[in-house]
Amino acid sequence: MPQELTASRPAAVVPFVLFGAALTAVLWAHWSSLRDVVGCWAHDPQYSHGYLVPLFALALLWLRREMRPRLCQPYWWGVAVLAGGLGLRIFGTYFYFIWIEQLSLLPILAGLFLLIGGVQAFRWAWPAVAFLGFMIPLPYYLSVKLTGPLQQLATVVCTFLLQTLGVPAVAEGNVIQLSEVQIGIIEACSGLRMLVIFFALSTAVALVVKRPLWERLVVASSAIPIALVSNIVRITATGLLHELVNSDFANMVFHDLAGWLMMPLALGMLWLELTLISRLLIEAPRLAARQESPARRPAPRPLAPRRPRPGLAA
Repeated sequence: MPQELTASRPAAVVPFVLFGAALTAVLWAHWSSLRDVVGCWAHDPQYSHGYLVPLFALALLWLRREMRPRLCQPYWWGVAVLAGGLGLRIFGTYFYFIWIEQLSLLPILAGLFLLIGGVQAFRWAWPAVAFLGFMIPLPYYLSVKLTGPLQQLATVVCTFLLQTLGVPAVAEGNVIQLSEVQIGIIEACSGLRMLVIFFALSTAVALVVKRPLWERLVVASSAIPIALVSNIVRITATGLLHELVNSDFANMVFHDLAGWLMMPLALGMLWLELTLISRLLIEAPRLAARQESPARRPAPRPLAPRRPRPGLAA
């Protein structure tokens, strides 16, 4: 084996060893924060999708493996990004802002990619690093501020739909009064859980599909209407089942089957959205691709001289 290849292999392995050691140190430093995050996944159904977020981040790195750098060139601006992440970590720990403390993991990882792998490594890894933000629970203040309006919206719209469908329904606060039973739109039924899950799902789809940037942004932002529509469909269907079938079957659908049916419904809406965008908006073909350049056009053939016809001499 040539001596140059033998000497280059250890040099190529060094960045991976450094990154592995730095990543181990970062995970060890964030161990308490990560333990709280995993505990929230286990006990709060709103963030039960958190187990899948790191797995999808790794899968995203694998799908973008063609962009990974062949040669690591350290970028020293990564020190500033890394310092910023460490500053957020210290700030959140000192002032007891748990969400900021947990979120500091993202800029620290981005700084490591920049510092050890360079700009090309950062371009390869930034979608996976950004997607890890979906595994971090929302701040309590933000959750409380979002829950109330979502409860009120779900109550008003579902009551209107049930009345339109011929079901006697009256809204009293966050409770829908039917003929014999009441449907309480509690915090768990506000739709915030679906909003968080569907936003992560829409972002995952936007990162995977090969579409223009504006289409990906539309797909990611469509998580809000998809979550609202799914929650409204779930509550309205529950009210119809209470009136048309019985309460036991309606409660079974509301608590058990609804969680399994909402995800296929969301995926179907995303597929329908992508199909409509591709059908309604057709990109104009480039004229440069359709027309041949003058340099490639064949030169015109010279006209052959006319031959005199026999018997018609001048």
